[in-house]
Amino acid sequence: MLKLLRPAVTRVLTPLGRALARRGISPNVVTTVGTLGTVAAALFFYPRGDLFPGTLVITFFVLADLLDGVMARMTGPGSVWGAFLDSTLDRVGDAGIFSGLAIWLTLSGQPVLAGVALFCLVAGALVSYIKARAEGLGMTCDVGLAERPERLVVGLVAAGLGGLGVPYILAAGLWLLAAASAVTVGQRLLHVRRQAVSVPPRPLR
Repeated sequence: MLKLLRPAVTRVLTPLGRALARRGISPNVVTTVGTLGTVAAALFFYPRGDLFPGTLVITFFVLADLLDGVMARMTGPGSVWGAFLDSTLDRVGDAGIFSGLAIWLTLSGQPVLAGVALFCLVAGALVSYIKARAEGLGMTCDVGLAERPERLVVGLVAAGLGGLGVPYILAAGLWLLAAASAVTVGQRLLHVRRQAVSVPPRPLR
């Protein structure tokens, strides 16, 4: 569903991306500012229990993840450094969001749910690592139930509605996200194994 919505979001962000590009602002700058804003907002608002305003601010900065891609397509072929930076900072942004939630859950006396938030963080990083490692070995791994956009939507919606006082929504969202992330890890491992067993053995570094 999110992949179907991406073209519409791209059309909305294109004028802004074009305006920034005209002023000499590179996609890498947008990526970096978006990540710093996400981490700062998550670690400022979430540990204080301000889940709804924190989610609004984080969502604003998360949109930079789409905006930098729009700008990169405007300015020509994406650079290797830009792709590497984007993937690396995605992990930093995710760490900020789920760490902020885990801190608040610990301070509010919900250690089990704090552990679930940390599991979501670790599983999300593992999902991304499996894909990166598989592609580094010459295989594909673009499969899975919960990729990063889905994980962000579930996590942020659950946190935002929890901040508005909707009962049990944060717990339900985190448990759902943990389960979906675990399933995605399994899906990617199986997908890579199917490809790996059909490849003749060769020396690897």
